[in-house]
Amino acid sequence: MSAPPIALVTGANRGIGLEVCRQLAARGLRVMLTARDLSKAQEAARAVQSAGDIVPVRLDVTDPASVRALAGEHVDVLVNNAGILVDEDTAILDLTAEDLRATFETNVFAPIAVSQLLAPGMISRGYGRIVNVSSQAGQLTSMNTYAPAYSMSKAALNAFTRQLAAATRGTGVLVNSACPGWVRTEMGGPAAPRSVDQGADTIVWLATLGAKGPTGGFFSDRKAIAW
Repeated sequence: MSAPPIALVTGANRGIGLEVCRQLAARGLRVMLTARDLSKAQEAARAVQSAGDIVPVRLDVTDPASVRALAGEHVDVLVNNAGILVDEDTAILDLTAEDLRATFETNVFAPIAVSQLLAPGMISRGYGRIVNVSSQAGQLTSMNTYAPAYSMSKAALNAFTRQLAAATRGTGVLVNSACPGWVRTEMGGPAAPRSVDQGADTIVWLATLGAKGPTGGFFSDRKAIAW
């Protein structure tokens, strides 16, 4: 019997990331649940341990040393979920450079760094799934004044999805962006219309695509949407 695929989910100690871990484990994957604080990762893993094989791991995606510590890990499925939302109501002309840099560090540069470390192993094994958790706020077709740092960072993350998908095409690695929608999490707030289960569904679907699945796309509710 072949070993189950191994998934790594960033920013997974709560909200959508935690639900993604639960759903992937329930599908038989071995899941590395990561968080900046190991104790929080351990607590979160205990909360969903009944779903399957879930291992808590410390990972600060904005710390190069923490990311480098993943070197040599066998990862078949990477879900770049970690993200921040700051200055949601700040106008673009009032946005500070510090907040813009912090947003891009977590939402763009971190997924790139983690993917650069883990994708080569996927390519060498001929199998990999990379899901970048994006947002409709990053769609250029509908972008407005909402949360400029966040919106621009998600547009950049989508551009990275396109780049990585093109670079890995034909290798057995599928790379896509997912929009979970407005979800009832710490970030989304209690008024959001979608549950974490609904928010995680498309991410998990993309993380477990078959060999003929899409690559280089942007999806919401399992349907392709405009960039």
